[in-house]
Amino acid sequence: MRNLLRKAAALAAAAAIAGTGLLATAAPAAAATYNGACGSGYGVVNKIELPNDRGTTFLTYNGSTGYNCVVTVRTNPGTATFMEAFIRTTGSSSWKKDSGDYTTYAGPVYLSAAGRCVDWGGTIGTATLSEKGTNCG
Repeated sequence: MRNLLRKAAALAAAAAIAGTGLLATAAPAAAATYNGACGSGYGVVNKIELPNDRGTTFLTYNGSTGYNCVVTVRTNPGTATFMEAFIRTTGSSSWKKDSGDYTTYAGPVYLSAAGRCVDWGGTIGTATLSEKGTNCG
């Protein structure tokens, strides 16, 4: 009987520890979703998640026109904050961009880049991330 009580107590303790571990596990960050700002015919081909669940920069492409489009979308829209969406063909020195204080998203910014690689990225607040030489073709 004593052995049975010890086993029951050990199982209860293990279940409590396991349950606590589940409660302490953080839920995955909710990423921003593409909002369709580039218009019809554009599909998401790449994305960058900005840190601290700020939002996501989406690179889209329209195969029938050969244009890329970039838009930066906040995960949680709110008070206007500095945001940016930018793109250029790899090797170019000039960026096409949309910058300003926005509540929801920056962009869209379009670039004809069929058959070429692009550098692109976005900013929300003080966080800027970019990709270079991607999505060639």
